[in-house]
Amino acid sequence: MALDASSPIRLTELVSCGGCAAKFSAGMLQSLVGTLAPDMDADLLVGLAPSDDAAVYQLDDERAVVFTVDFFPPIVDDPSTFGAIAATNAMSDVYAMGGKPLLALSVAVFPETLPLPALSAIIEGAQAKAREAGALLAGGHTLRGDEPLYGLAVVGTVASDAIWTKAGVRQGDALYLTKPLGTGLLVHAHKNHGLAGSELEPALEQMQTLNDRAAELVRPFGPHAVTDVTGFGLIGHAYEMAARSSVGIELEAGALPSLPRALDLAREGVRTGGDERNREYVGAALAVEGADDAELGLAFDPQTAGGLLVAIDPSRAVELEQAASAGRLFLARVGVANGPAGTVTLRSRGG
Repeated sequence: MALDASSPIRLTELVSCGGCAAKFSAGMLQSLVGTLAPDMDADLLVGLAPSDDAAVYQLDDERAVVFTVDFFPPIVDDPSTFGAIAATNAMSDVYAMGGKPLLALSVAVFPETLPLPALSAIIEGAQAKAREAGALLAGGHTLRGDEPLYGLAVVGTVASDAIWTKAGVRQGDALYLTKPLGTGLLVHAHKNHGLAGSELEPALEQMQTLNDRAAELVRPFGPHAVTDVTGFGLIGHAYEMAARSSVGIELEAGALPSLPRALDLAREGVRTGGDERNREYVGAALAVEGADDAELGLAFDPQTAGGLLVAIDPSRAVELEQAASAGRLFLARVGVANGPAGTVTLRSRGG
């Protein structure tokens, strides 16, 4: 029986979890990818060996194509907002590789009980965000299913000599984050712990903010490595950078930026399901020195459409911070590349 088209649609009531918190655990994903034989082709610049935020394929001497796909269950109830967040999140992988989105296709699973206006609003929300990014939403594929899922397959382009990966962090690099943390905590608290809708608004706005301006900010500084912080949390993605780059990464607990109320919720014991999976993934590679459990919860919180984690030469740090200030762009220095290879340390100033 179809839902009453005149009744408010509560998309989050149709799913068990939403956003990037629904991701397959990083540990299981790593095991799965490890069983696959990577295709060896000189023009496949980034593929499964090792995997990164997106695949990159050489087109000619100057250009390469970036290809990625990302979709997830609703993280909010409003259909248009859900579509916009899903599109923002999917296109983020292209920005994380140094590219610019060009073309997108919808990847959707919709229950037949959902009213057509709600389905249209999801796609229209995504289309508006793709247009904002300068990309075209040109079609897609839709299946029937019990729980709604939506996202995009995205193609972008990148200069062949300016591809960003997770694997280039150098000892002593300064690490920056371009969005505050806490979207998972806020969304979970809104759904399960009575957090007011007004307190969720900063997270909704951030999850609909493209990483295009952040990418343009760091591009002139020749970042050594870039990734976007999503479902594996800041520590999970920092661990991937450390492991791929054979360096250690130290994160300063007191410097981690958070959305309003996010750290308070972490102190109250709020955690998402993705938090535990992220901790299991990093495991013994993490050392905690003086940081409290709330700070650890913030650092492991699964992010949806999170910011870029950027490693740059420390000699360019002040100049980068000045450029961010002049452009009124958010930027937080969160750590440094230091320590045993493949490890992450969350340290407080007193630790």
